[in-house]
Formats: sequence, structure tokens, C-alpha cells
Amino acid sequence: MEMTTIQCNCGAIKLELIGEPLAQLYCHCDDCQAVHGAAYVPVAMYRISATRLVAGEPVMWKRKATPRATCGECGTRVFAEPPGMGIRGVTALLLPKGMFKPTAHMQCQHALLPIQDDLPHYKGFPAAFGGSDEQMPW
Repeated sequence: MEMTTIQCNCGAIKLELIGEPLAQLYCHCDDCQAVHGAAYVPVAMYRISATRLVAGEPVMWKRKATPRATCGECGTRVFAEPPGMGIRGVTALLLPKGMFKPTAHMQCQHALLPIQDDLPHYKGFPAAFGGSDEQMPW
């Protein structure tokens, strides 16, 4: 099984990712926007059991309900663990170049502007993550 190691910008936190992600997408939720200071965040979703912390100890915190891991040295947002889902949303910018292959946008009800690309634009969560698969009309 393929293994990928990612790290924060200073290298203090290292996380092994085992196998392929469950999904790769862009999250537009207002929580991600506030936490990352961005319109949306590229995320690779892995089962928690398919990830392993191999170096460092991230600072765990939450803005609303989602626990997030951040490097205490450089401030890099490493991953988030949406409650009750058993997954880690890894910040896809930390993946090796070319590994992030998004298949959708989610939480587009919070999008700052309409997104123009060929991917699905889910209003909330896709059905695979407990949502309705309702898409934005843009």
C-alpha cells in the first residue's frame, strides 16, 4: 500500500498518509474561510486510521466544532477532524506536487463568489459525507 509523508512548513510536524484519500475537494465553509483566511481550502480526506503522526505534536484547537491540528512552531494548519465522521481533512497544499486531484467543491452555500469549473458544486456536504448532494444553481 502506498504511503505518503507530509509535513508542516518548518518540518516539526510529520504525518503519514496510507493509501488513497477517500475524497479530494475544495471546502468553502465559513469555518475554513475564517481559520485559513481564504475563500476556500483544498482538502484530502483520509480515514483517521489511515493517518499516523510520526513527528512532533500539533496544537489541537477549534474555532466552532471542528478540532484542528496546527504546528505550534510555524502555524501551518495540518489537518481537521470533522466531528462524528472518523476522517481527517488534510490540508492538500501539503501533499506532494501533482497529488491533489479535486473532484468537487462542498459547502458552496458559503462561497464568496460563484465558482466556474467543471466540478460539482455541493450546497452543503455530498451524500458520501452525510449530505444531500444538492448542488448550487450557478
